[in-house]
Amino acid sequence: MYLNCHSNYSLRYGTLPVDKLVEIAVVNGITTLTLTDINNSAAVVDFVKACNKNEVKPVAGIEFRDGNELLYIGIARNNEGFMELNEFLSHHNIHKIPLPLQAPEFSHCYVIYPFGEKSPKKLRDNEYTGIRSTELNKLLSAENRNKQQKLVALCPVTFESEQGYELHRNLRAIDNNILLSMLIPSQVAAPDELFTPPVELEKLFENHPQIISNTRKLLDDCTIAIDFKTVKNKKLFTRSAYDDRLLLEKLAQDGLAYRYGKNNKEAKRRIKHELEIIDKLGFSSYFLITWDIIRYTMSRGFYHVGRGSGANSIVAYCLRITDVDPIELDLYFERFLNPKRSSPPDFDIDFSWKDRDEVFDYIFKRYGHKHTALLGATSTFKGKSSLRELGKVYGLPKEVIDILVEEPNNPLNNNDIAKHIVQLATRMTDFPNIRSIHAGGVLISEEPLTAYTAIDMPPKAFPTTQWDMYVAEDLRYEKLDILSQRGLGHIQEAVEIIKQNRGISIDIHRVSDFKKDAKIKKQLKSAETIGCFYIESPAMRGLLKKLKCDNYLTLVAASSIIRPGVARSGMMKEYIWRFHNPDKFKYLHPIMEEQLAETYGVMVYQEDVLKICHHFAGLDLADADVLRRAMSGKYRSRIEFQKIVDKYFESCYQQGHSEEVTKEVWRQIESFAGYSFSKAHSASYAVESYQSLFLKSYYPLEFMTAVLNNFGGFYQAWVYINEAKRCGASIELPCINRSNHTTTISGSTIWLGFVYIANLESNTVNAISDERTRNGPYLSLADFVNRVPLTLDQAILLIRLNALRFTGTSKQQLLWEVHLLLRKSAPLPTDGSLFTTPARQFRMPDLDHSIVDDAFDEIELLGFPVTMGYFDLLQTSFRGEFRSQDIASHVDETVRMLGSLVTIKYVRTIRNEIMYFGTFFDVDGEFFDTVHFPQSSKQYPFKGRGVYLIKGKIVEEFGFPSIEVEKMAKLPFVKDRRYL
Repeated sequence: MYLNCHSNYSLRYGTLPVDKLVEIAVVNGITTLTLTDINNSAAVVDFVKACNKNEVKPVAGIEFRDGNELLYIGIARNNEGFMELNEFLSHHNIHKIPLPLQAPEFSHCYVIYPFGEKSPKKLRDNEYTGIRSTELNKLLSAENRNKQQKLVALCPVTFESEQGYELHRNLRAIDNNILLSMLIPSQVAAPDELFTPPVELEKLFENHPQIISNTRKLLDDCTIAIDFKTVKNKKLFTRSAYDDRLLLEKLAQDGLAYRYGKNNKEAKRRIKHELEIIDKLGFSSYFLITWDIIRYTMSRGFYHVGRGSGANSIVAYCLRITDVDPIELDLYFERFLNPKRSSPPDFDIDFSWKDRDEVFDYIFKRYGHKHTALLGATSTFKGKSSLRELGKVYGLPKEVIDILVEEPNNPLNNNDIAKHIVQLATRMTDFPNIRSIHAGGVLISEEPLTAYTAIDMPPKAFPTTQWDMYVAEDLRYEKLDILSQRGLGHIQEAVEIIKQNRGISIDIHRVSDFKKDAKIKKQLKSAETIGCFYIESPAMRGLLKKLKCDNYLTLVAASSIIRPGVARSGMMKEYIWRFHNPDKFKYLHPIMEEQLAETYGVMVYQEDVLKICHHFAGLDLADADVLRRAMSGKYRSRIEFQKIVDKYFESCYQQGHSEEVTKEVWRQIESFAGYSFSKAHSASYAVESYQSLFLKSYYPLEFMTAVLNNFGGFYQAWVYINEAKRCGASIELPCINRSNHTTTISGSTIWLGFVYIANLESNTVNAISDERTRNGPYLSLADFVNRVPLTLDQAILLIRLNALRFTGTSKQQLLWEVHLLLRKSAPLPTDGSLFTTPARQFRMPDLDHSIVDDAFDEIELLGFPVTMGYFDLLQTSFRGEFRSQDIASHVDETVRMLGSLVTIKYVRTIRNEIMYFGTFFDVDGEFFDTVHFPQSSKQYPFKGRGVYLIKGKIVEEFGFPSIEVEKMAKLPFVKDRRYL
């Protein structure tokens, strides 16, 4: 009788989580249940799983709506019908076609139309009209009296109680972006859309036995079954599993010769071992498909980094999927793939942000749109965002909402509306809110993906599943993560620029040589890593100096140690101390020494968490992996997680571990596991860091140009410009005769790109470049405005930034002239004629000009000065008692220094107070770091970018100096004369 149930995956409509929906059905003695969420089938897999667990027969469907209007409900008779519904919805989603008013002719589905005038006059054999109990009186009319053979009972379920109805109304107001009081009946469900017990339901329809019979007959004919045991990925790369195995073995052997030569016995042994496991578990095609993608991208000249647990595999290394040598790092394959692993493995492959869409395009065209999709994700309602949405629904002013969100203990929140909003927000927590896209997951399926999900087409994206990675894992899909990052863009473009600027071809994959290079070792040890992937942040540069890191293995460890959990637990500091004093510490327990000797008894990698859970706590590897994943936010069931936590403590006590040691080990696991990397992942990052380090060490100017052009990294552009200057570059402002959209380099001169000029339009930039390419450099302002269609405001931007300085004419005079040449804001048409009429020459009076005015123009239009530095704009001539290079020799002294603020990081203390870590440049452009404890930061707060006078005590930790700030003040610049 229950043909139309909504879960909370009916976004901003349903109020019942899937498990709760099934639970209520069981309590009410319901044995068959239909899930029909609105315009999606995202929850069907979870629904079937919950029904199977509770011995309820599941029926799958979709409720099709146009906005708030119910069009019809599709109910699948079987799995083929479920696929039909998904394909129908997917077609309209992908092609952005409105749903038709009448359903198509389905072969394996029933269609139910709402009762009323919009129901088709003539219904097909598989089509019915659904009638609610409140509509039965309409059957008394002559027109409807004889329609009962095509009627079924429609008893929608949307909420559990009156409280659920209230929550539903709030969700509908959020969805329609209106005040709660402005909702109209067509925007909300009827108040009676509750679970009516079966006995009561039959009583409501007791005078219409035909309707009850039709409904039961329909439900009896429907079923759905989902296989949760079989891997769903594309099964074969070639024509048979046997051929897949042979091909993978051939490629691995070829790669063995490339990576190790032909006589490495250990490599041969590991390859044989891995191939046996891969074949036994049916993953040959998965490796081959990944290899195929890498083969294509390498043929296109795309750079990639294979990382994650997949880098534990020597087969992946030999197939060039990864660049991490598992033998060198003693990585064990079972971390990636083993029979007891609780979740499917996956490869994480990074490409440049410029190349990723082309990689996706290849995958979809190579493996077919019906069998390929990006993995969906679901963003949920969370605390602050829920409060803001509900605050708007109740019409609260922004100021009141801000107090409610940011100051929950403020007495102003002590009123009924605020309390009610907080209560509603709590009930909404973790409700699905918006379907979105996973960061990079791709599924390549044996069956069409519509066998399990409808497909969305997000803006500027590719076809995407409606369910997320958790459902994919339940279905036994192994995703490929095709990710993008700007670090690879830096590397790839730097290699291209080096070729253009110096005529030198670089093999950036000679990482084994880079690890031995003395110059790179020195660069790493001194933390000269600005612009280098993953190792440029102030915290990472500080860690490198504290560890005196000059080798690959230490860098691999540092890449995981820097993660937040280690620092928070105090184990980062402990690790550094033990690293420098390996004979002066005591292990917490003999098992910690046995399992973690390489990392001095500190859990550095995810594998360490697994080792300790297994060997210390006695958990089996499957439970240990569930625990690791749960702490990483990759496991949904809190109940299952808590069971394993309880199992950890019980097992530890059973093995005789003391409560003190057990709790301390758990504290370290808990604070660390959620943030740690696998060792293979850290190693992959370290490889990319070494590639960046090589380029930075030997070709710093070309490298910094590439960093600027990829618009990524830890810092803002002006910091990288400062770094380029430190490396010997001459920085030039944009010039209409030399610059392009992005930054370019010629010799040791870097020409900033037009992209940095605020409000300069892309069509202006394109016109400048195109015309210059066709007809050569511009000769004068008049020549420029005659050849390029320009508005006055666009020309003024270029002149104010001195982009026409080649004319030898001052900016002030050029501004006068351009107003006379371009009297109106509309661009002058250019006829492209061979001959141009000479422009009138104007005589101007002498005009005042100051380099300081230029600097303020640059700050306004670029966001930073180039002609002179921030220190040159100060009113004071004082430049500090010391420079950055001096502070290490003045430890424990109180000093006064001047610093240009680069970046700030804040952390919360145990007392929930905020302290800050600052990074500054001195007058020479050299970095130094500061610590601002809560009392100091409250009394002397940061006031935005600028130069600060800092008074504080120089302290040192493991050879890394910083200043504990006592007082700080932002210094004033000279007056900006431009607007006086």
